[in-house]
Amino acid sequence: MEERREAKRLSILTAAREEFLSAGYEAASMDRIAASASVTKQTVYRYFPSKIELFEAAVRFIGESSTATFARHLENPDTKEALVGFAEGFIRWHLEDEPLRVFRLLVAESAKSPEIVETFFAAAPDETDAVLTKFFSERLGIADPEGPLLMWTSTLLAFRDNVLLGRERPDDQKIAWLAEAATRVLITEIA
Repeated sequence: MEERREAKRLSILTAAREEFLSAGYEAASMDRIAASASVTKQTVYRYFPSKIELFEAAVRFIGESSTATFARHLENPDTKEALVGFAEGFIRWHLEDEPLRVFRLLVAESAKSPEIVETFFAAAPDETDAVLTKFFSERLGIADPEGPLLMWTSTLLAFRDNVLLGRERPDDQKIAWLAEAATRVLITEIA
């Protein structure tokens, strides 16, 4: 019984993820989500009493199924290698289809449905900032890492706008170059 219940919940979340990412929050249809999940609309509402609650659960589901493993590079004892490895993984992950689709959704829908941005950040707390803040403090000796962290991660997102606009994706060589150059600037600035 419990396995069937969990299978239905996962089916609803899978359908909701696709519906929200393809149609947007406002245009997302609970009827289409139910049909895609092969359940009734009433079943969807039994599991998730409102659209915003389903959106929040879908955001958590996206986070749980994320392929983001770039933080593991920070365990490398060589500080520069740790940062470059993190940077390359961070860039690559932010250029993957699903993170780009989530970003597009938040930007496109934030004016009409500002609650989805707050819901997104409440459901998907930015653990990357916490991990990097600790690394910058402990390994780089930066007392107030907020500024350097913002500068470095913003630089690492330099290719994202072009990709969002349908322009050419950077190849591995360009990604490695940006990771190395941004890290070199960071280390030079704090030295």
